[in-house]
Amino acid sequence: MYLTSVEREMLDGKYGEGVALAMRVQVALGEAFDAERMVEIGRAHVALSNQEADLWFVEKLLQAGARCRVSPTVNPGFHLEYFLDKTDLTGQDMEMISRTRKAYRQIGATLSFSCTPYLMENIPRQGEIVAFSESSATPYVNAVWGARSNRESAQSALCAAVTGRVPLYGLLLPENRLGNILVRVEAEMGDDFDFRLLGYCAPKIGHGVPVFTGISGATPEALMNLGAELNTAGAYGMYHVVGITPEAPALEAALGGRAPLREVTISRRDLDEVRDSLSCPPGKIDFALFGCPHLTLHQVRHIARLLEGEQLKSPLWVMTSSTTRELARRTGLLSIIEKAGGYIVEDTCIDQPCWRFLEGKVGVTDSLKGAYYARRRGMSFVLRSITDCVRAAIKGEVE
Repeated sequence: MYLTSVEREMLDGKYGEGVALAMRVQVALGEAFDAERMVEIGRAHVALSNQEADLWFVEKLLQAGARCRVSPTVNPGFHLEYFLDKTDLTGQDMEMISRTRKAYRQIGATLSFSCTPYLMENIPRQGEIVAFSESSATPYVNAVWGARSNRESAQSALCAAVTGRVPLYGLLLPENRLGNILVRVEAEMGDDFDFRLLGYCAPKIGHGVPVFTGISGATPEALMNLGAELNTAGAYGMYHVVGITPEAPALEAALGGRAPLREVTISRRDLDEVRDSLSCPPGKIDFALFGCPHLTLHQVRHIARLLEGEQLKSPLWVMTSSTTRELARRTGLLSIIEKAGGYIVEDTCIDQPCWRFLEGKVGVTDSLKGAYYARRRGMSFVLRSITDCVRAAIKGEVE
């Protein structure tokens, strides 16, 4: 693989062992994927997990003197101060989150602690080369913004932030961004929840770059849901929605003038079968939990309107970014939700030990991705739209 003089100096240790280590990772990736050269990035996002392996790697880079050339935004762990008196955190839990915060601050990351940086803090321009990890972020920046990123790991995205470089392969190349699976959506897409169900049809869609037709409108939240679930049930860094996403003004453009490798039809029956196969049956619920990916201000406003003048029988938590929570506070939405007995929690992910107090309980959520991760934490979920989830939390049951 060709390296510029600066890239060779990074690899040879001129800028320190930390940069050399990061460049070795990038060179190894490039060689694995037959990349001809490196390219510079404009942005990065690191999906830190607040778990031992991620923390070991960032601390190893730090100890070797690495600092970020491109300051990456980062994923949430959990909001330590909020959960201190609400759950049984162990000393290891608290040490891990504290060390994680410290390490990413020292290496030069932007401590956004949100899994949706592509909506506020870190929005790329069309065609910009970036290095994004996070299962909802990579498809969104590629499909919706038209930027160019491969499905980076937390470690490779961090190495990209340190070196300012990624190997040129995969979705960075125009020919690999063209669609090759035609997905005809015959189901009426009633709300954003339907896009979650559509994304979880990934096993039926199969491997490739899907091109969706039959969708006449889609909110930013709907597209966020689609990508998050595609990348949970499958492994997709890119998709197209004809007439909506920028690289698919028409079907021919999305396919690059080629015939698709296969065609798939998604019906309402397919969506309902996905929901029913993953959801607990209706009945009593212990809690409601939203925010995987983090909810937008629009979604928070919708929840607040449903809760105005109501009182929850089951506790309700909304996970979102610190920016969205502050806007909710300023606009009075936080007050409405808290008055009803709910909470807005910033900087927190569902796949964290802070939710240990919900182990063994049954909740309601709109997030198939969240339910998938929370299963590891001993939580079970009834899956419904946000509207139906809030109504269920008011009654204490899903009818």
